[in-house]
Amino acid sequence: MSSFEELSAHPALARALATRGYDTPTAVQEAVLVAEERDLLVSSQTGSGKTVAFGLLLARLLLGSEERIKRGMRPRALVVAPTRELAVQVHKELSWLFQPTGARLLAFTGGTDLRQDLRALKGGVELVVGTPGRLVDLVERKGLDLEGLEAVVLDEADEMLDLGFREALQALLDKAPAERRTLLFSATLPSEIRALAQKYQKHALHIDPRGAGARPSAHEDIRHVCHLVANGDRVAAVVNVLRQADEERAIVFCARREGVAEMHRQLARRGFSAVAMSGDRAQAERTRALDAVRAGSAQVLVATNVAARGLDLPDVGLVVHADLPENPEALTHRSGRTGRAGKKGVNVLIAEMGERRRAERLFQLAHVVCAWTAAPSASSIAAADLERVFTQVLTDAQAADDQASLGLADRLLTSGEPRAIVAALLKRALTGRPAGEVLKPIDLKPKPRHPATHATTRSVSHSGSQSTSHAAARPGSHARPHAPAHAHVTAPAGKPREAMAKSGVVLFEINLGAKDNAEPGWLLPLVCRRGSITRKEVGAIRVGRDSSTFEIAADAADEFGANAAERDPRAPNVRIERAAAGDGAKLATRSWKPLAKKHPRRP
Repeated sequence: MSSFEELSAHPALARALATRGYDTPTAVQEAVLVAEERDLLVSSQTGSGKTVAFGLLLARLLLGSEERIKRGMRPRALVVAPTRELAVQVHKELSWLFQPTGARLLAFTGGTDLRQDLRALKGGVELVVGTPGRLVDLVERKGLDLEGLEAVVLDEADEMLDLGFREALQALLDKAPAERRTLLFSATLPSEIRALAQKYQKHALHIDPRGAGARPSAHEDIRHVCHLVANGDRVAAVVNVLRQADEERAIVFCARREGVAEMHRQLARRGFSAVAMSGDRAQAERTRALDAVRAGSAQVLVATNVAARGLDLPDVGLVVHADLPENPEALTHRSGRTGRAGKKGVNVLIAEMGERRRAERLFQLAHVVCAWTAAPSASSIAAADLERVFTQVLTDAQAADDQASLGLADRLLTSGEPRAIVAALLKRALTGRPAGEVLKPIDLKPKPRHPATHATTRSVSHSGSQSTSHAAARPGSHARPHAPAHAHVTAPAGKPREAMAKSGVVLFEINLGAKDNAEPGWLLPLVCRRGSITRKEVGAIRVGRDSSTFEIAADAADEFGANAAERDPRAPNVRIERAAAGDGAKLATRSWKPLAKKHPRRP
């Protein structure tokens, strides 16, 4: 293994790293240090040391052979991060790394006083870290001048696009000088990231520390565990997983903020020291929650995927997906909260019986190998507790040298039957631990698949986007042929009619209709993506003038409704909700009937 000095890291930064105990570069740090001096597109998992990696590259560019940085009024480097927490974390990391160079660093995020940010910029700065929205605000108010930039770093670029910051990123990059270095770090490289790189980078070198041609995968230091549970046993399974692992720090992911609030309530009711964090909570509340986990006063953080992006939480030994991630990229990001900095971690995915096929498809796309197992039982948790206490008592006994405690032990052993006294002490040691939950028995064997009928609509990719060029069109963009004013219907999207008839359907409504040029074949992928379902759970789609209705299989309706209610940054004005109760009840009890095939419209 090479050292930082051998890789020609700047001497000032190498000394700062040595002071902190960093002697050997991580894979991503070594890869970028030996790379050519050009734009870089770096595949980098969370916790891989990428902040130090691009800090070392910026030092080479800004310092050259000088020990101290040349000061000026305009920033020379810009680092863009997707969330406030990550921006603060990056600023903190770069601050100690660049401290010997005299560089001035400023961090700008939403939720702070904009006027104070503008005043801070008037004092001069060499390196700026910030979130896209706040940086654009500062540029528009003439406080942040990007014309002197020599380098731009996009940290966790895929998350920024997921959060809807495409326009903000483009505005910042368009303002930066054409002759600059653009360094793009991303855990995953979906087509949107590659398109961004192609537009704003020049002959970028793709670096993947895992080796050329490596497939996207979750962290090698993470062990994946997949539990299949009976419908309705999700909370009980989470409780048992947390109790069995008994980790000092754990994160439980839920799909929606309502789910976060309910899971937090259920865990607190059972005696867990848990805190909650979701997008609707104030920044001060989010900070308190993180501080509680860092300090050890809280063991479990319950969070939505968006709220937990960019978290700086050390030593998270366990990640639990109470709700399945919406796509493979989300699975990668969630899982990356554990197994950081060379430490091992466990990633547990919980799926109810009705979610099995969707989960298996998710694993396949994320290249995660995971066999279904039953969640820990109450009896196995009780046995694990006894074993932990037994081991801890023996360990403590070997180091016992407190005379007062030894004297008390002598008194106890001479005052009663020793075996009964030890049993009483063990019982006291076990008191206060949340009890394991009783789970309903399940059959882990997969059920045979029914032959699916073919849909007459366009094909849908795993992410829910259409495979045609219409996928990029937004509602009302008139990128499609104009839809007629009358309603039209598509045939069932693939779920066997017998299964639909048996389970029934629930009617949902979307606020897009003929006035928005909506068509069934265009709505289908949007519905699937928003609800995190496949086309097989979608029945007939009826397009009206101002809105459209569509059928969802009753056994998938609750999960679909919860997912679809989340705000989608890619289509923030699109709303999906259950239709009137009367219509839904009527549809849920009717039998399934084949619908007429829709013929192509004439020009």
